[in-house]
Amino acid sequence: MNDRCDVLVVGGGHAGVEAARAASFLGLDVILLKLPGSLLSNMPCNPHVGGSAKGILVREIDALGGLMGRAADIAPLQIKMLNTGKGPGVQCLRAQEDKYDYPRQIEFLLRKTTNVRIEDGEASSLIYEGGKIQGCRLQGGGEIRSKATILTNGTYLGSAIFRGSEREEEGPDGTPGSYGLGGSLRSLGLRLRRFKTGTPPRVKASTIDFSQAEIQPGMEGELSFSYGSSQYRRLEDQLPCHLIYTRPETLAIVREHLSESSLHNGLMHGIGPRYCPSIEAKVERFPDKERHQLFLEPEFRDGESIYIQGFSTGLGRDVQELLVHSLPGLESAEILKYAYQIEYDCLDSLEFLRTLECKRIPGLYAAGQLIGTSGYEEAAGLGLIAGANAALKILGRKPLLVSREDSYLGVMLDDILTKGTEEPYRLLSSRAEHRLLLRHDNADLRLMEKGQEAGLLFERDYELFLERKGKMEKAMKALRETTLSPADDLNAYLLSEGYSDVGDGHRASSLLARPGIGLEEMLSFLPDVQILGMDRNSLSTVETEIKYQGYMERERRDIERQKALEGTALPPTLPYGEMKGLSLEARERLSSAKPETLGQASRIYGVNPADITVLLLELKRRGLL
Repeated sequence: MNDRCDVLVVGGGHAGVEAARAASFLGLDVILLKLPGSLLSNMPCNPHVGGSAKGILVREIDALGGLMGRAADIAPLQIKMLNTGKGPGVQCLRAQEDKYDYPRQIEFLLRKTTNVRIEDGEASSLIYEGGKIQGCRLQGGGEIRSKATILTNGTYLGSAIFRGSEREEEGPDGTPGSYGLGGSLRSLGLRLRRFKTGTPPRVKASTIDFSQAEIQPGMEGELSFSYGSSQYRRLEDQLPCHLIYTRPETLAIVREHLSESSLHNGLMHGIGPRYCPSIEAKVERFPDKERHQLFLEPEFRDGESIYIQGFSTGLGRDVQELLVHSLPGLESAEILKYAYQIEYDCLDSLEFLRTLECKRIPGLYAAGQLIGTSGYEEAAGLGLIAGANAALKILGRKPLLVSREDSYLGVMLDDILTKGTEEPYRLLSSRAEHRLLLRHDNADLRLMEKGQEAGLLFERDYELFLERKGKMEKAMKALRETTLSPADDLNAYLLSEGYSDVGDGHRASSLLARPGIGLEEMLSFLPDVQILGMDRNSLSTVETEIKYQGYMERERRDIERQKALEGTALPPTLPYGEMKGLSLEARERLSSAKPETLGQASRIYGVNPADITVLLLELKRRGLL
């Protein structure tokens, strides 16, 4: 195979398909190179989309024209809104997907995009000529020449599977790994690290006694990730999940065989994810805990495979049999697939710019688990950024940049590109300092105009966004300007919510700001708002903007103060190692990270306010301020 294209994407996972879609939508010729026999957007671990923080990220991907939310909405096995009892800043969607149907939907949506060719093959080395990457050579001969190359190899690069004392050179789900490209990356001076992750056993549904488990149903309502979705999965069409807990004998088995686990027997050397621990890690970290919760979740609508969420392990097959049969309702369960740990190579995220182009090697981009993240959603978001920016650079247009002030995607990028990551990075709501502004309901308001400016949106989607935005602005104006006079029905509603000041007139926005008062319930008193016909998502946005106005204004003031630092560029040639006013740790950290702005520098571990002052003085001395 010998070919040419504008953008070459190496890897067909969640990062790869979003990169290919973004670049091709901008009119460039794209080749997506995937390993033979692999599925596009495969889900080798739990086949779900969303969850804490991640669900908001999926909405952001959709607001920038991505595929993940659209595919997830087509036929979820179950969907629900999480954290409904908490504040709006942490509420988010989670959907259980069909492990084979979701990749089919992704492929269907990607093939509808013009200019994308999907090819089977394995990249064996990169072509480095003229001071930049010019494509890749293929295992078995041939090459693909490109103007930009995006690596999205996921957990396949140099991958190995472990179960107890077993070690196999293969990728996730028993697929082939990728073993040629690592040497080429090292020869270019890029540092490869070894990370690891794991997945639990799958068991046959008909051999489980679900009467011993607590049912976990989905949720009714207009629940969707994509702003373009108009059909919703009814509750009666959703499949249940189930909750169980480990027994004392389960934990005793783990303790007895702990030294046999691939996580402890010396076979594995990679660094694993802190927030997705194996059952061995749980037993070690929480020795006094008597039980651990596990979820039994379906992998297929028409299949029998049940995923034991929270039961990842590196123990051998014989011990896994003992562990599974020690669980309530699984005493006679048949194991369909044994758990495993997977170790793989990845790149240092500090090597990359905010566009996800390599700092030292032009034409080379990377995204997803290859640069240290974990999770389907994180990979998809980074893939979109890499694909869009590779195409925009070729077209000579300004890049697509997001920040931690406007998105969870920006939080993740800033974290991994500024601080780096010494373990697989997982997006968490606690990582965002402006959670109230980065909500599930307002991702379109935050990002769709950026997506439109970059050229990533269908015109119809943008028109619908403008229509929604206009309705919400009219609704908020009406709420702030309308005074409700005392009336029997309004008085009765206020009394039912525990308020006694029923004889006075009230500004509608002031009433809505009160705890317990909901916009949907107030619509009968607000004909000017009711006639706007807003969907539930828009109603939620309007209500949150009114209720939390004071808190959000304070966060926006904090953001404005931070922008002064974010807008101060740092030349890549600054000799940090020679600046005597900097602490020794700051010199090392800054020399390694090479931050693009003063704001990025301020968030690097080991860089303190005094170091920022030194940098400001240096910039003034050089006439850059």
